[in-house]
Amino acid sequence: MPDDPAADAATLADTAVRAVEAGGAYLREAFENGGTPADYTAKDVKAEADREAERRVLDAIADEHPDHRISAEESGDYDGDGEYRWVVDALDGTNNFAAGIPTFGVAATACERTGRGGPENEPVATAVHVPVLDDTYVAERGNGVRYNGATAEVTDGTTLPPEKATVAMIIGPEVVSGGAERREWDAVADAVAEVPKRTVQTWAPVVYWGLLARGKLEGFVCYYPAEREQVAGSLLALEAGAVARAEGPLTVFGADREIRDALFDAATDAL
Repeated sequence: MPDDPAADAATLADTAVRAVEAGGAYLREAFENGGTPADYTAKDVKAEADREAERRVLDAIADEHPDHRISAEESGDYDGDGEYRWVVDALDGTNNFAAGIPTFGVAATACERTGRGGPENEPVATAVHVPVLDDTYVAERGNGVRYNGATAEVTDGTTLPPEKATVAMIIGPEVVSGGAERREWDAVADAVAEVPKRTVQTWAPVVYWGLLARGKLEGFVCYYPAEREQVAGSLLALEAGAVARAEGPLTVFGADREIRDALFDAATDAL
């Protein structure tokens, strides 16, 4: 393990910021110029921008940490012998980007490698950039969250009651593919929607994780979430002071225990 984990996390966070801002600068220019060519399917969309932004993110990481392993959505896995594994989503919200909706983001997260053959998904540092707004979030394990350089927290000491809350909901590929997981999610979503004032089913999770981290949302409900967004989001949420409960493929975050438990109970009762 590193001799100074805190210093190492800070170095990783700096790299993450440079990486997501490099990818974001390209995406912002491409978006302002009308987007890039894209291939559409019934359940997904892939844009040239995904690959171009990812290349810039990966180059920034490799320049600083050439021995680190990287898992990237578009280009797959790059092996390495370093102590960390990077999880990259260079364009989260491709559907939005392609449709001309400015809600999309870039995420890069350094995860601790716990050993050969063991779990490698413990996030240590992450950065999320929202190109159109030029917003950057960065979190380090044990050192909180910064939003555009200022400390961010899920609450300033007062939170809305559940019935006045706004809650984001995300699903992963298993649910999108349909089948039993989709039917389960439909039941969960209907039940959860009865708790807060408003629910938002987002196709750009990292943007909404940032909103939770700075107190603009009160909760997050995740069902079979994709790792590339979840490692970034969970670190942002927990380091900003959110509380979480998990059971199987379900994870619920809340700005406080009351909203977390209300959402979790509604979701589990529906399953």
